[in-house]
Amino acid sequence: MVDPSPIGPSPAAAPPQSLWALKPWWCQPWSILLTGIAAIAGSWLLLGRLWITIPCAALVLLWWWLFLVLVPAAYRSEASVATGQQRLP
Repeated sequence: MVDPSPIGPSPAAAPPQSLWALKPWWCQPWSILLTGIAAIAGSWLLLGRLWITIPCAALVLLWWWLFLVLVPAAYRSEASVATGQQRLP
């Protein structure tokens, strides 16, 4: 007997409320934070040069801001538009 249910999500299915539900373990907030901390600490412990560690920390902060703040906010915005739940300004 064949199961009549469709395979995979239907086109009308609402997207998950959280971006992180779609991401693998290595792309979760905790792994992004730990990797950034390891990069900053590693640059200091291995090289001991402040002029290398400060730009490294600035790049990590930029990376965190992009992937932990901007991308989830954009996803929430798009998800609310897709489900018809726009916020009023």
